[in-house]
Amino acid sequence: MTETNKAYIAALLYAVIIGFSFMFLKVALTAASPLDTLAHRFTISLIAASIPILMKKVAFSIRWKDLFIVLPLAILYPTSFFAFQAFGLVYTSSSEAGIIQAIIPVLTLVLAAYVLGESSTTYQKAAILLSVAGVIFIFTMKGFSFTASSFKGSLLIVLSALSAAGYNVLAKKLTKQYSLYVLTYVMLLIGFIAFNSAAIVQHQAANTLHDYFQAFSDTNFLLSILYLGILSSLGTSFLSNYALSIMKASQMSVFSNLATLITMAAGVAFLNEQLRYYHIIGTFMIVGGVVGMNIFVQKSKSPQL
Repeated sequence: MTETNKAYIAALLYAVIIGFSFMFLKVALTAASPLDTLAHRFTISLIAASIPILMKKVAFSIRWKDLFIVLPLAILYPTSFFAFQAFGLVYTSSSEAGIIQAIIPVLTLVLAAYVLGESSTTYQKAAILLSVAGVIFIFTMKGFSFTASSFKGSLLIVLSALSAAGYNVLAKKLTKQYSLYVLTYVMLLIGFIAFNSAAIVQHQAANTLHDYFQAFSDTNFLLSILYLGILSSLGTSFLSNYALSIMKASQMSVFSNLATLITMAAGVAFLNEQLRYYHIIGTFMIVGGVVGMNIFVQKSKSPQL
């Protein structure tokens, strides 16, 4: 099996895990606050990532200088990405959140143009407009309102998507400088520190520190947090870092749209969420635009991510 094929398999697994993570996150949020859920999620993921190091199965070393270089990447993903996602899902459905996340490849291309000076063709820009039109269509049909709580959730999910796009651009460079395990471990470590610190401060202020681990008594929460911590945090971080070390950022980002379809299917099948016809139409517009964008990337002779 070639390295390219392995990268595509990694990207496919990434999409499947992310697709189901929305459902498990919604379940976890019924037993714990967003901050507690994120804190416990990254505690589990860091423990899982530390086991191979403690068993000396993986060589691990990093300098303080390198830690600061990787820090911006870790802030974008997983810290900002999962924080915006978790709080966004408080106000919106997992199906709608998954649809909004379909704009990640579009944002990736735009950021690459501004940050890395990458050019785009007229056809790529047309494909971007089609994807954006799909998002606007969904908001318009569901009743777009600046005061509705669903708008707050949608905005947070958009910020989550922007964080993922920034990660796609930055990780493409850093995977050439550092080992995949070092990048993944630092990303999880930053998430662990950030979310546990915030959660502890919140509990201390509310004088509820004794309830910090109470959610673990809920079986559904326990199963969900294990999925989120081991697969959705540790697994996707490693898989995406691996895929980005081989394939183009725009190629990797398009797999998030497969996650969109899995998210919608999971939300409808297991969470009894409503899926309207305009969600489906908008999804086809978004995915069609993103797929078209990547086709034109392949055909374009100009250098692309």
